[in-house]
Amino acid sequence: MLSIVGTYINGYLKLDNDYSTKNPVKVIVTFLEEIQNKSEKELNLSDFSFSKSKRNLENFKGSFAETVVEERRSEL
Repeated sequence: MLSIVGTYINGYLKLDNDYSTKNPVKVIVTFLEEIQNKSEKELNLSDFSFSKSKRNLENFKGSFAETVVEERRSEL
């Protein structure tokens, strides 16, 4: 296995050193700096608020567990 450092810019990878081969070579690109994908929503701890869930369910009369199971079965 060989490692060559490079820079990714606008969809292209520019290697710092030349590497030539006659055959296609599979590569793994690892981004060393933390990058947030704009298409993915980041979850925060506040997204899992017990208080908010409790307020949302205060008027719910029934079994929450049974409702979740029924909903999941209907999606199959």
